[in-house]
Amino acid sequence: MGLMLFPGDDDVASPDVSWSYTGFSMFRRWLAQTEGFVLAEMDGFGGDRQWASVSTTLEPLLNHPDDDGPDLTPAQCAAMLPRLEAILDHRLPDDGDPVLRRRIEDTGQLVTVLRSCVEKNVELIFG
Repeated sequence: MGLMLFPGDDDVASPDVSWSYTGFSMFRRWLAQTEGFVLAEMDGFGGDRQWASVSTTLEPLLNHPDDDGPDLTPAQCAAMLPRLEAILDHRLPDDGDPVLRRRIEDTGQLVTVLRSCVEKNVELIFG
């Protein structure tokens, strides 16, 4: 069992990205680290640090229940895209590091899904 993120356009040919719950957790921890904080220190993830103390456009993704919660709006998707694209531009896959390569691939797939949500003006579904 796992988690799939996809555009809410009812088109089975739309792009999607999926993880196991463990894989999604590892991906979000990596994104938080890239943003300069530790996810485990945040409220809702075992810590007591408030989200207001962190400045990142990725908060809607990072501070979201795994599979229950509101879908992300096209505006939220659009706001996250530039930061995720910047991460892709600065993090080239290293053939010697399969974990980093996987995180970069996941980020690329997520960018594709978010672009689709923005272009079609539909929500990002957590399913």
